[in-house]
Amino acid sequence: YIRDTIGREAVCLPSTSPGTSVYNGFNEESDIIDVRTHNTDLRNRLLEFSEQYPNCCKLTDDDEHGGMLFEILKGRLSFRLTAPYSKERRNSLSEHAKKHGINKSKEN
Repeated sequence: YIRDTIGREAVCLPSTSPGTSVYNGFNEESDIIDVRTHNTDLRNRLLEFSEQYPNCCKLTDDDEHGGMLFEILKGRLSFRLTAPYSKERRNSLSEHAKKHGINKSKEN
């Protein structure tokens, strides 16, 4: 645990790729969660959410180096943990995708 700039206890989640970090400040007494991220997809999703729901989420800092800090009301953010697929399940899904012409690359 570390303390953020205003003394709240925080959890730092490890990066999964260079230049990507997600920082979540949790304080049981506060209704706000601070999320700092450099992840492009998450930044875009949070920006869109903050525009649609300004009473629930707002951009509070843009470091102009790819990092943004958002304040989000508790209850609007959740973490989803999923168990890894078994080798059999992965193979079955792979075969299904091949059979139906689905590939890993995104089409424009």
